Amino acid sequence: MKPSPFTYRRATSVADAIVLLAVAPDETAAIAGGQSLGPLLNLRMTTAGTLIDLAAISELRESRDLGDAVFIGAGVTHAEIEDGKVPDPSHGFMRRAAAKIAYRAIRCHGTIGGSVAMADPAADWPCILLALNATARIAGPQGERRLAMDDLLVAAYETNLAAGEIILGFEIPKLDDTARAASSKINRKTGAFADSLAVAVRQGARSRVTLGAASIRARILPQTSAALAQGESLEALRPLVASDVAALLAAPDPYLQNLHATNVMRTLAEVLGA
Repeated sequence: MKPSPFTYRRATSVADAIVLLAVAPDETAAIAGGQSLGPLLNLRMTTAGTLIDLAAISELRESRDLGDAVFIGAGVTHAEIEDGKVPDPSHGFMRRAAAKIAYRAIRCHGTIGGSVAMADPAADWPCILLALNATARIAGPQGERRLAMDDLLVAAYETNLAAGEIILGFEIPKLDDTARAASSKINRKTGAFADSLAVAVRQGARSRVTLGAASIRARILPQTSAALAQGESLEALRPLVASDVAALLAAPDPYLQNLHATNVMRTLAEVLGA
């Protein structure tokens, strides 16, 4: 299929994009790499009267070291993270995670900001950035603001971005030298969206375990995260994982319970070296 007819506009700066998006916000969509929005438009699962292309905005591709954190621009591609073309706050974890996203061709076009703005519950970056305690920098008609990932994500394909706002990038705290981070994905075939995506970051009080594809958005597993921060063993974590996963599922489902719990335990085993 082909998308419904739309008007195409190419923004040249962040300010230009904000103006274009504000003209008719209910009928306008932003596109960067287009690896998620493109198929949805082609299948007519969504429509847009006007498509604003953000790919040419150099400001969205800027990344820099902030001292205790790293800023990665929203327009940076998965492949650029995989190839180490931007500063890495995670001692290689983000590079390894980026390499697991879909196929190389998609990684060369898809962007970290586009992944988060699309907010697919099974997408990689929302779950990863939530585990890394990242903060999104956002620009819109009212100026700039910062929003923690847990506050930015709302539901499937829904964020707290207001009309006319775009993500500029993400401030990601640096992991210390003792930290460990891992992710595990279960999908039916290479390149497919995850049936389960688990991420674990072990770093003292900053330890976090997150799970994607189990609910309407990526979620922190609260009991598991707290126990990991306290240094509990893998076996002690098992019942907490089961409890956290059960709380996320919309209805009791033994298959999904086992799928997600097993995936989380794989990730915990890696960060604990078990």
